[in-house]
Amino acid sequence: PQGFKGGISGPEAARAIARGVLKAAPDAETVLLPVADGGDGTLHALVDATGGKIFTSTVTGPINQQVEAQWGVMGDGRTAVIEMARASGLAMVPPRRRNPKVTTTLGTGQILKEALERGYDRVIVGLGGSATNDGGAGMATALGAKFLDAEGRPLPPGGASLARLARIETSGLHPKLGEISVIAATDVTNPLCGPDGASAIFGPQKGATADVVQELDAALANFARIVHRDVGRDVAAQPGAGAAGGLGAGLMAFAGAQLQSGIDMICQVLDFDSHLEGADLVITGEGRADRSTIFNKAPVGVARHARAYGVPTVLL
Repeated sequence: PQGFKGGISGPEAARAIARGVLKAAPDAETVLLPVADGGDGTLHALVDATGGKIFTSTVTGPINQQVEAQWGVMGDGRTAVIEMARASGLAMVPPRRRNPKVTTTLGTGQILKEALERGYDRVIVGLGGSATNDGGAGMATALGAKFLDAEGRPLPPGGASLARLARIETSGLHPKLGEISVIAATDVTNPLCGPDGASAIFGPQKGATADVVQELDAALANFARIVHRDVGRDVAAQPGAGAAGGLGAGLMAFAGAQLQSGIDMICQVLDFDSHLEGADLVITGEGRADRSTIFNKAPVGVARHARAYGVPTVLL
């Protein structure tokens, strides 16, 4: 299983399921492989499974508060893992203060900068659980990009100000960005803008009203135009560009990131398929299974892998 959001973690869920199986079938052999799909639990799924290390950094949270954010490095000693929700996540913002017009991905960029300066040459960024809708502009600001209005003044943080974006300066971007590989792990394929884009699909859960959704969608469309002109990358229609309030687009534009299915990446790291040979049943789960589950979220990814080996899957 993956974590049951607002309830128990993936490892806790796996242990509970195993207890139930063994109560019903004491001779059964159980294998516990908690997973994640780029969102909550990705950090520990990748770092713990490979014998890596966890770090804690003080960064700027989504509403400009100081936060202690965990990140880590995998057992290979070269791959940093950043879970954007730990620096820029929705759970860090009290419901009454949720406002995607002003929330920022600055803290995620600060961790990415620290990973660069520690010498890691591969970075996995888990995109999920964001409080933000800024297209990754905050993240890119931490790495040295400048987002300016028509008068040449820096824009304030947040997605709404991108409506006034007139120019992007990239001459100050961190020099090591060109020397590393960045992988954005996500469970969504949404484009940046439009009816299936970041603002329309994910904005309401971050506090956006219908009018604010339209405002943010137009701001991200302007952002995409200026990125295409000044950075030379066309990110608007790329599948996954709308992940984490457009952080997918920002990572592609400013860090040359490749987007990958989060659940497939984690199944690969866990060598999940090797455990399917000879298995009788796979039990997966998440906090709420609904229409969004079918968009390659963890349970569907697990079931897809299991089906290839003829093993049935039960979703809790």
